[in-house]
Amino acid sequence: MSNGTISGQWVECGKLLPPDGQVVMTKIDDANGCRNEQELKRSGRLWFLPDDSMYVYYTPTHGMTRSA
Repeated sequence: MSNGTISGQWVECGKLLPPDGQVVMTKIDDANGCRNEQELKRSGRLWFLPDDSMYVYYTPTHGMTRSA
């Protein structure tokens, strides 16, 4: 798993993580379907709401940068 820039398309977080502190669109997409689509930002192994008010109790499977 590497850290880097995710751009314009869904990328598996297991293959490429967004840089710490960058707000990205995230989702869980697995055998149970697509859910929990929302903007989050990563800090280490935790994922936080964009305003840092709390972290989420799951790890997204996919991420994508916001459109400019």
